[in-house]
Amino acid sequence: MNEPTPETRRPRGLYLVPNLFTTAALFCGFYAIIAALHGRFEPAAVAVFIAMVLDGLDGFAARMTHTESEFGAQYDSMADLVSFGLAPALIMYQWALGSMITMGPFLSKLGWLAAFFYTVMAALRLARFNVQSGSTDKRYFIGLPSPSAAAIVTGFVWFGTDLGFTGIQLLWPALIITVSAGALMFSKILYFSLKKINLRGRVPFMAALLVVLTLVVISIDPPKVLFTGFLLYVLSGPILFLGRLRQRARRRNQPPAEPPTQK
Repeated sequence: MNEPTPETRRPRGLYLVPNLFTTAALFCGFYAIIAALHGRFEPAAVAVFIAMVLDGLDGFAARMTHTESEFGAQYDSMADLVSFGLAPALIMYQWALGSMITMGPFLSKLGWLAAFFYTVMAALRLARFNVQSGSTDKRYFIGLPSPSAAAIVTGFVWFGTDLGFTGIQLLWPALIITVSAGALMFSKILYFSLKKINLRGRVPFMAALLVVLTLVVISIDPPKVLFTGFLLYVLSGPILFLGRLRQRARRRNQPPAEPPTQK
């Protein structure tokens, strides 16, 4: 008689440490939405940046404690959709894009459509990342990462608020940034990734000094420094993309090498 094969039992329960960071990031995204609905745009933007830090810590904690799981990956994506997809779109809509509702039959819809476009692109970006995870070069991200897109959108709100501008005064730059960030997320433009950095090994003294100097510079004027830094990162992708296209065009235009003549 055939013996019954033992069923593989899946471990029950959740890994506490990484999921706590993910839950905290989700809380920051939810708080950012509530703050924006009450017109408190600076705390809303700060909450999104805190969610970015927590989003990096949950993956780091999972790798350090060897508690990576499929559940954690899916939960992290859902939290990212709220913190880096829905929250930045609603913050930007409440601050600037919502004022387009009084601009006629066409422009009145353009504001919420731009915010919706950003949210959909963030959802598609996260879904594509989950599908392609493990099969792509970890040195690069395909498309602008959703935390960086959220940083440039909410950072612009924080930057404008800090300078004393209203959303109506910066309406058109806000619209361009929202649509551009959404389009770059689902594009195939490559962005540098920091996932290959080995945090367990020793690092040069200059690297540690650079981290300290970065924190000092950010603390001098957070809205300006953070927005400028992420703007440079966002622009780095299209610049490198155009550089690669130029190199390919040069290779195509080069004449073929002549075979060596025989004596």
